[in-house]
Formats: sequence, structure tokens, C-alpha cells
Amino acid sequence: VQLQASGGGLVQAGGSLGLSCTASGRIFSTYVMGWFRQAPGKGRSFVAAITWPGGSTYYADSVKGRFTISRDNAKDTVYLQMNSLNAEDTAVHYCTFDNNPRKAAWGSRPTASYDFWGQGTQVTVSS
Repeated sequence: VQLQASGGGLVQAGGSLGLSCTASGRIFSTYVMGWFRQAPGKGRSFVAAITWPGGSTYYADSVKGRFTISRDNAKDTVYLQMNSLNAEDTAVHYCTFDNNPRKAAWGSRPTASYDFWGQGTQVTVSS
């Protein structure tokens, strides 16, 4: 599976940005796509995930109420709408894919390591 992410950039605190990621290759009927991020000097952390075909969504506590993950079934594409951004959201954001949709609920657990990762896209929030 290949992942092509786009979006991100620089925004002022309180602003909004959107990310998208399209999966291609050998994709089965059940899977999860999500986003992780890594801030400077910190480890990788879970942001959000959404399952196929059920569409269940999961969020990190730090982004609940501010971020929305959604999907386009026909395009195998996941979106992350990020609102009310703050400096703590500054990080490289990675699109992820796994054939085990149960991992969507595992958050940042080590066992939640997804099989496929995108190239990463920078999100910078200026205060």
C-alpha cells in the first residue's frame, strides 16, 4: 500500500488546516486509516483514526472537539480537518494505514504500529 498525503503548512494560532491522504495498491475491504504526529523532540503520538467499512472514528484526547477525521469511500482517502490550532499542534503529521481496523482503538500503544506510513507533512502553528 502506498500513501500520498497533502495539506499542512503554516497557520496562526486559532486557525484551521486540512490534511488529506489517499491510499493505493492492494487494499482489502476492511482496514483503518489514521494520523499520527511527531513534535520536535518528542515521540510519535496518535491523533485520529477511522475504520473501513464501518466508519468508526477515534481521537486523541488532545484533539477531541477540534479535529475531525472523515473519509471518501470511493477514493480510499482520509481527511483530517484541524480547527482551533495551537502551538502544541506543531508537528510532522503522518498518514497511516493498517489492514487491522481494531488498531484504530489502540491509540498510541506500541502494538498499534501501523503497517504503512506516508511521507509526513509539516503543520506549524505560530503563536
